[in-house]
Amino acid sequence: MPDWMPSLNALRAFEAVCRHLNFAHSAAELRVTPAAVKQLVGKLEEAVGHSLVKRSGRGLALTSFGLSAREDLTARFSHLAKAVERMRKQSDRQRLIVSAEPSFATAWLVPRLDRFRAVNSEIDVLINSSLEITNLERGDADIALRFSKKHDAPLVAHRLFDERLGVFCSPALATGRPRLSQLQDLENATLLHWDMSALSPTSMTRKWMSWESWLERAGVTAGNRRNGIFFSDYNLLVQSAVAGQGVILGSLPVLNDIISAGLLVNPFGFSVDTDMGYDLVLMPETLERPEVRCFADWIIAEARSCTLPQMDVI
Repeated sequence: MPDWMPSLNALRAFEAVCRHLNFAHSAAELRVTPAAVKQLVGKLEEAVGHSLVKRSGRGLALTSFGLSAREDLTARFSHLAKAVERMRKQSDRQRLIVSAEPSFATAWLVPRLDRFRAVNSEIDVLINSSLEITNLERGDADIALRFSKKHDAPLVAHRLFDERLGVFCSPALATGRPRLSQLQDLENATLLHWDMSALSPTSMTRKWMSWESWLERAGVTAGNRRNGIFFSDYNLLVQSAVAGQGVILGSLPVLNDIISAGLLVNPFGFSVDTDMGYDLVLMPETLERPEVRCFADWIIAEARSCTLPQMDVI
């Protein structure tokens, strides 16, 4: 550490004052006296050559110099706390955090996890299922399974599946009345919609997983495309389709097991190809960890072993 660097204790004391704006409260958190906190902040001010804290009524306020360092210090101490927590919890067991989009995790990944566990019982896998993009560089997850088009340079990515989207419904609905035999029959069908209002307007999921864009790509002008039933949770949407309540727009890779089990069918025999896909994504350095390499190799092999339904592609 350079000679001009202030002590870690001084930085820690100032970071606590930044959050509490009170010497007594900061002291209680650090388990020292208010006088000790004030003294440490004073030493930091001497080291940087600027006043960082000033009196404001009965409390404290940060000067412009103090404000300029607050966010960086809070972030760095938060990272240090996480690192110490990881070391404290470290055991002989290996642990992986896998970030996965909810529908992919529910329909494809989770049903296969017992196969991984059967031969890797020493590795604990935590599935973080969320639509939010996990920050791999920050270490929030070890591996991510993402619906994406392209990848950032620092990341290692392996394409598991190219995305193909088709129309699916229960077998009973497909052969019932009115029968679904051509796309124009969708005018009389109940469309099941995924309400993606919580997603970013520029989200690729939002772009592709909508009836409007799919029907336009398929060249169909079927009725009022906004009619039907709406679900905020895609997995509930799938359950509704399996129950015969309507027609779903679905991903062949995600729904493959459900289709293979005969719970959903494609009444029209074709799917729409996209420029998207499902990718295994991770930071290069994490591949040096045996448990990460093991899981990555396993999921790639699982994806290769999947046979998607034969359909015409447009």
